Amino acid sequence: QVQLEESGGGWVQAGGSLRLSCVAPGRAFISYTMGWFRQPPGKEREFVASITRTGSTIYATSVKGRFTISRDVTKTTLYLQMNNLNPEDTAVYYCAAGWLGGTQRGEYDYWGQGTQVTVSS
Repeated sequence: QVQLEESGGGWVQAGGSLRLSCVAPGRAFISYTMGWFRQPPGKEREFVASITRTGSTIYATSVKGRFTISRDVTKTTLYLQMNNLNPEDTAVYYCAAGWLGGTQRGEYDYWGQGTQVTVSS
């Protein structure tokens, strides 16, 4: 079992920034692709960004150029820097880890509990 714990969510005005963190076991960074998903109110969980073991990244079109995924292997922590936030970014954000680790939920094996991000206009 891989325990993932997110933090850093909160409330921010449109145009503002937040940085999410996800602490994971060391072996997660060695073995898995790490990703961020989000679930807006009343909608399905959707892919946001991912980073492979070798550092390759993928972003959803809706966040490209505004969000940056990164990781610190020494701290076994995954980050999501979110800039120029807008109300459509309001969602519960989830950290995930998986062997396949693409853009689909089913490609991830482990999930955190989520952290709420609320962006007001």
